[in-house]
Amino acid sequence: MTESELAQLVDLMAQLLQLPIDPEHRPGVIANLGRTAEIAQLVMEFPLPDEIEAAPLFEP
Repeated sequence: MTESELAQLVDLMAQLLQLPIDPEHRPGVIANLGRTAEIAQLVMEFPLPDEIEAAPLFEP
């Protein structure tokens, strides 16, 4: 996503959630959303074997 798209998403989600974002904090929110998207992309691109099954319950 471009920075413009991230900014638009932040604005739309803030409006949808009725969550005011201080203009001073908005650039940080946009930057953090961008970092989160980059991390999520790495997770989504990680190859998993076809025979892997989802665990019904995670127990550390």
